[in-house]
Amino acid sequence: MNRHKPRAAREPRETMIIIGGGLGGLSTGCYAQMNGYRTQIFEMHEIPGGCCTAWERGDFTFDCCISWLLGNGPGNEMHQIWLELGAIQGKEMRHFDVFNIVRGQDGRAVYFYSDPDRLEAHLLDLSPADARLIRDFCNGLRKFRKAMASYPFLKPVGLMGRVERWRMLASFIPYFNTIRKSITVLMTDYSARFQDPLLRQAFNFILYEKHPNFPVLPFYFQLASHANMSAGVPEGGSLGLARSIEQRYRRLGGEITYNAKVAEVLVEDDRAVGVRLSDGREVRADIVVSAADGHTTMMKLLGGRYLGDTYQRLYTKTIEEPGMVFPGYFILFLGLRRPFPEGDPCTTHLLTEEEAAPLIGIAQPSINVQFRSRHYPELSPEQTSVVYATYFCDIAPWRELDEGPEQVTRRRGGSELHTLPVRHGRGYYAGKHQVRDAMLDFLEKRYPGLKDAVAVRDVSTPLTQVRYTGNYDGTVLGWQPFVESGETLEVEIKKNGPALPGLENFYLSGVWATTGGLIRAAAAGRHVMQFICRDDDRPFTASIDDTAPLPTHTIIPVGPHLTPAGTDPALPVPALVGTAPPGPGGSR
Repeated sequence: MNRHKPRAAREPRETMIIIGGGLGGLSTGCYAQMNGYRTQIFEMHEIPGGCCTAWERGDFTFDCCISWLLGNGPGNEMHQIWLELGAIQGKEMRHFDVFNIVRGQDGRAVYFYSDPDRLEAHLLDLSPADARLIRDFCNGLRKFRKAMASYPFLKPVGLMGRVERWRMLASFIPYFNTIRKSITVLMTDYSARFQDPLLRQAFNFILYEKHPNFPVLPFYFQLASHANMSAGVPEGGSLGLARSIEQRYRRLGGEITYNAKVAEVLVEDDRAVGVRLSDGREVRADIVVSAADGHTTMMKLLGGRYLGDTYQRLYTKTIEEPGMVFPGYFILFLGLRRPFPEGDPCTTHLLTEEEAAPLIGIAQPSINVQFRSRHYPELSPEQTSVVYATYFCDIAPWRELDEGPEQVTRRRGGSELHTLPVRHGRGYYAGKHQVRDAMLDFLEKRYPGLKDAVAVRDVSTPLTQVRYTGNYDGTVLGWQPFVESGETLEVEIKKNGPALPGLENFYLSGVWATTGGLIRAAAAGRHVMQFICRDDDRPFTASIDDTAPLPTHTIIPVGPHLTPAGTDPALPVPALVGTAPPGPGGSR
């Protein structure tokens, strides 16, 4: 039963406080300003973006988020959201012709082209004995490319009328069998049918890490978006994307306050009326939206009140069960003094037990290695390289090594700062050095001369993520989809919207109000504002930012058969690089 009831006759709601200046909070602020609300965002860090971030080390900028951005090309509803937020205008969108490379322990490699024709030819060359299964997968990918235009992102399903829902479902009818099959078969089961041992492993790592609970569908979704030139990377990188949305928010009249940590949501007569900051200040507003960490919001800012049965179970039981929340990352950044042309944009290396043993908290025997300067050459000096090496990482063993607080607040110059370094125990620092050195040794074997080329380096553990964002257990994505946690949340939001039972004027936004990555966080801001406008009997409106031209698009070849000139002889040069946005069904 839907909990929505018309609001009692009161003064119109006009002001809004948004907790968190990540992409969910920035998006919520933009759409709120577009709809006539006066908003203020409180962000505990000194920069926008949350997990969508970067930082400087010497002459290098280490970009720590976007490896592919869903919706950065047209032909789908995701793209419109980025244009409304002013996130990608005036920028070059870069598209590699290979989504990821998976390299086995024996050195053999699978190049996961997103173009189904090239992928099929490559896989058949690797394993003719698997021809039937290879053709089945690639045929599904071909159909999914056409289905991408039908996926709803602009309007939450919970607000669709009966006709809208029927229209949406009807648009999927041509792809029904493909979607049905791909959502009911786990990729671990699908890949086990390959005869070739490398393909049996590699298909699980298409999305960089192994996701044992994922069916085939999300693999199709990402590859199809990539093939349609709508999952590339944006010029300027992750922090550049966040700053572009922040600028859009400010142009719309929004206000953002940094180094401001919310300690409590103020509640009077079962109505959210404002927030109390960590320095004791109170700020009032008609509406409070939290786009902060979900566990922090529910259990700390609200003190565990107003959860109802669903959120009570999610945040006191489900969240502690294995696999319900995305893990964090261990990250090694290297700034290298010279180019490494042999370094591909993105490769997942499958490790031996011996290679994985020193990597503390590793969830699966693999590391993903990106030569990040291929993605973002503007973020490092000419004739240099940046390496971004990561693995899914459990926070528990790092907590066992730690002896200090995970986050502290200090006063400097009369202001509170909340993300400054904290003191850890000797065991923690020794653990970081152990993992760093093991990863460096691994990289040196595969890219000889890399160690001697290191100019600067930096290391991040899940505890680093906790310090900067407060995210539960250092996760960057929140609830896992396709398992109890994500499925329960999706049902709750669809049924009752992003609100809490018994608490008026309070809403949820951002990645914890959905499942998935950056586009889901951005869409959550659009969705929560549609619920708020409904509750206030206002028509929802949104507009595309026209202060800069539309993005341009460039395709960058990666494949294993490159000529000295840097082109793949299988493709004509004019098809590789272009500056015009592709059409909805365009291919490379």
